[in-house]
Amino acid sequence: MCRLLVFKGADPIQLCHLVTRPAHSIINQAFDSRLRLDATRAVNGDGFGVGWYDSTRDAELGDAPCIFTSVTPAWNNQNLQRIADKIKSPLVFAHVRASTAGALSETNCHPWRYGRLMWMHNGQISDFSRIKRRVLAALPEPLFLFPQGHTDSEFAFAVFLSHLGDPLQTEPFSYKELRDAMLATIRDFNGWASEAGIREPSLMNFCVTDGESIICTRYVSSKSDQAASLYFSSGTSFYEHSPGAYRMVKTDKREKIIVVASEPLTFEKADWMEIPTNTLVCITPKMNVLQLPILDEFHLDRTDQIVRSPTFAMRTGFPPSMSGATAASAEEVKSIAALDGASRGAGAGRNAPIHPVYPCP
Repeated sequence: MCRLLVFKGADPIQLCHLVTRPAHSIINQAFDSRLRLDATRAVNGDGFGVGWYDSTRDAELGDAPCIFTSVTPAWNNQNLQRIADKIKSPLVFAHVRASTAGALSETNCHPWRYGRLMWMHNGQISDFSRIKRRVLAALPEPLFLFPQGHTDSEFAFAVFLSHLGDPLQTEPFSYKELRDAMLATIRDFNGWASEAGIREPSLMNFCVTDGESIICTRYVSSKSDQAASLYFSSGTSFYEHSPGAYRMVKTDKREKIIVVASEPLTFEKADWMEIPTNTLVCITPKMNVLQLPILDEFHLDRTDQIVRSPTFAMRTGFPPSMSGATAASAEEVKSIAALDGASRGAGAGRNAPIHPVYPCP
């Protein structure tokens, strides 16, 4: 079981306010995961990683993110504490790892980068060794040697990159390009699992960004199981009202701060919404948020008399939330399609804010 965190803000934030200072920061989640329901599995002590983008563009430095990884436990790394106190960024990825595949090495620590893109994963590709040959065969020549580690997560990143026209392009991608590549990646892994006769579901909580747009998924390849947990919070400020105690405050309709995390960073329940199982979240460069149901063979609509069970995620050490998933109605799907079409138009339609049309429970 891993834990991950995504932050995007209109203004840069000091990393310590996400990584080290909150009472339930991602560092504390490494050894005190409130959703770690399987006590037989290790805590998240198999390394960590933090990735961030510069606050201002520098032509000499380029647009690639900076990534710091280590195989030491996050809570015992003084360099992380020092870096977090001195770096500010408007877009941050953080990840603590409990390995399910791959040895303990920095090459297996999330996040990874390729050009301006950054990627991390919480979950597991079931029986990955049985489909690895298929994965490699599907990769184009430039990406064949890209994975330096041995994790299913890094190979999933390579598959994602293969669905972009030019993954090394210097210009930002549109959120639709990233969204479509993510959906194609999930579709590929489901197809390979089916071909190999793999029956155990895969847990695919993926996050990717190009420094402008962000795509996150909460997904399991099953109609009867819940995915690993994922939560969402947004507002205009994220402030520390007492040592270690933070609140997300909303004083304006426009979002200035967006956080996606495996577990809430605060103990204020009203600040957080659960992202439904088998949902894709788009965060646009203009801080608009869109939640889309992933419409495939594992999608549940409101006519399905199925309640997703937490048992599989608990057994594999990737705890879900304890509430069932909520599926999108036909009207909500139509709203998404209409909104997507409007965004292709000109003028106000292209720049209009995208509010969630698939509400979290």
